[in-house]
Amino acid sequence: QAQLVESGGGLVQAGGSLRLSCAASARTFGRYAMGWFRQAAGKEREFVAGISWGDSSAYYTDSVKGRFTISRDNAKNTVYLQMNSLKPEDTAVYYCAATVLPGRRSFNEYEYWGQGTQVTVSS
Repeated sequence: QAQLVESGGGLVQAGGSLRLSCAASARTFGRYAMGWFRQAAGKEREFVAGISWGDSSAYYTDSVKGRFTISRDNAKNTVYLQMNSLKPEDTAVYYCAATVLPGRRSFNEYEYWGQGTQVTVSS
């Protein structure tokens, strides 16, 4: 069973950058597609970015395209989310998730979840 631990959240000014990391314990990490979701206060959890396990192809929600980059290092069992040009509306708890089904964007299609890390962007 996969265990996911996020890190790298914090407080940053608008226009700044943060890099989130998600370390996975499962030996089968390389066979999971990974995703990042976020949930702002009072809102539903939404898909941010995903990356397949095969060719590491990446996919994003429109609001973060060109600003966020997802990547993975299978040797380290870690997936990253580089977030640039942050905006106050990016403020949320960010969650790492894993699924055996690539290309998924719905939270109910992901099997394993981390505990989340807070990202706060001040204006």
